[in-house]
Amino acid sequence: MSDDSVRIGSRASKLARAQVAEWLGPVAEQFPGVRFKRETILEGGDQDRSTPTLAEVAKTAGGSAFSTNQEEALVTGRVDVVVHSLKDLPTTVREGTTLLVTPGPRQDVRDVLCGATLQGLPRGARVGTGAPRRVAQLLALRPDLDVIPIRGNVPGRLARTTKGGPDAVVLAAAGLSRLDLMPEVHEILDPAVFPPSPGQGALGIQVRTGSAAARLLAGTGDPQVDACVRAERALLAELHGGCSVPVGAWARIGQDGMLHLSAAVTSLNGAQQVTAAGSGPVDAPEKLGACVAADLLDQGAAGILAEIRKP
Repeated sequence: MSDDSVRIGSRASKLARAQVAEWLGPVAEQFPGVRFKRETILEGGDQDRSTPTLAEVAKTAGGSAFSTNQEEALVTGRVDVVVHSLKDLPTTVREGTTLLVTPGPRQDVRDVLCGATLQGLPRGARVGTGAPRRVAQLLALRPDLDVIPIRGNVPGRLARTTKGGPDAVVLAAAGLSRLDLMPEVHEILDPAVFPPSPGQGALGIQVRTGSAAARLLAGTGDPQVDACVRAERALLAELHGGCSVPVGAWARIGQDGMLHLSAAVTSLNGAQQVTAAGSGPVDAPEKLGACVAADLLDQGAAGILAEIRKP
């Protein structure tokens, strides 16, 4: 960062650009004397479209499929800030970097079906998704479905339903909303039975620890949104999970002022699922995440996850 400019790193997709614009709008108003410049950084998940699952892409990339190269650009000084989709960011960020308080408002946390409704799909219908959590949760609800691995940007996955591909695809409501594509949605899936990825719908703003950009942006963010995503990510960390394991978590602040967290761990074939929920004070999100994770483990989540992690 120079005296009057901040370099923002993000992925190349339309969704990534929309996320930068979403974050930058209020920040640029807050700091009118600062120039913000965007830089595109390709990730392993963007460059390798032939590998069908995110878990395989992550192995090939040597880290996260959608954050490793951006973190490298940050620590080497190529950029000053990285705007992530928080669900793509590992629970342990790279040494020398820090996540700022999560910006708000958080977009819709829910998953959606495009192409058909879940009840309207015939037996044996093909549903496209490359996320293990979505595969597992779909099969838990509809074991008769044929879940097909698909990857790519949001418009590309959406287009597959009209080009002889799957009968429906599962996507995040947040991504469709940011791209003005919500009219394509056939059904919004209830997060109580289809809990989203930890951090879904939220942005992760990553900076170098102690940098000028970190000092400049220290007062930004929404503490309530931050508490919710911290609880979800703490649960995921306790389960030693990432985007390649079927863990769903949903935190929200209730009318009682308490933080409520519900979560599920599901086997990849959908045959086994354990669920747990808990509540706690907003100022102790990590404690709540750890408590709900412990409940899941007591119910057998460790065995489900160990089976999934077998080579």
